[in-house]
Amino acid sequence: MNSVAYVTVDVFTSERFSGNQLAVIPDARGLTDAQMQNIAAEFRYSEVTFVLPPQDPANTARVRIFTPTMEIPFAGHPNVGTAFVLGRQDGIFGRPAGDVLRFEEKAGIVEAALTRDAEGHVIGAGIFAPQPLSLGPQVDSETIARCASIEVRALRITTHVPVIASVGLPFAVAEVTSLEALARACPNTAAFAEAGRRYSPEDDQFALFLYTRQPENPWALRARMFAPLDNVIEDPATGSASGALGALLTSLLPDMDATDEITIEQGVEMGRRSVIGVTAVKSKGQIESVRIAGQCAPVMTGSILL
Repeated sequence: MNSVAYVTVDVFTSERFSGNQLAVIPDARGLTDAQMQNIAAEFRYSEVTFVLPPQDPANTARVRIFTPTMEIPFAGHPNVGTAFVLGRQDGIFGRPAGDVLRFEEKAGIVEAALTRDAEGHVIGAGIFAPQPLSLGPQVDSETIARCASIEVRALRITTHVPVIASVGLPFAVAEVTSLEALARACPNTAAFAEAGRRYSPEDDQFALFLYTRQPENPWALRARMFAPLDNVIEDPATGSASGALGALLTSLLPDMDATDEITIEQGVEMGRRSVIGVTAVKSKGQIESVRIAGQCAPVMTGSILL
């Protein structure tokens, strides 16, 4: 293989040059693990996806997700963007895409449903998180404040204390008091390294998802995500973290049964506004499902020399 085709899209936006950038390799057959990692490092997007034939023919494809430094088991915007790209193709490995795609990933099966406009054109997708909500250790407020270069008093702990939350990929999730506090946040790499050693000793990784609620609508949130240990200083849109946050907030409601529609804006401070829709369903006191959805805009096509 001398070259491989790629497509880039902006995810969680309907406008080109906003949202979160994603590169998709629609046919990654023949690529080695090292080549996939090198391609992801070359793009320097938060993630690049590599599409392979499924191991189970009942599924649509096997999807591998790489950051600039490592392969990860699941992420939100790569799945939404990959579904969008494959849904706009004539077929996937000789088969029609259909409106519901099933991706085999390290975290499990990810189901994606395409969304279309009134004329039938694919404009985005919604995915279901592959794992139930899991909560790891609580994170002390001082660690969060050092990582974000903000004061401890800028953190709000009335709803929940900072905690590691995951629906397929773990993040430290913390609420701040205001948009002004959120805007002041700036990642401190040394503090992140210390937090990684303390809270994730197996891989020294630590990613922080900060958010604040809009006073007029508590289900309209603004967020920022920092992962400098993974060469992602700031991410314009983080679907997996948004899903974990939506599940966490819904789980804390007193109702045994609830369905919450949450809108999360991210990337505003970077000039790449993203809009992420999260639907969390709670049944008999347990989170039953988490859906992460958004629109996409195509940007580039080309080939990579190998």
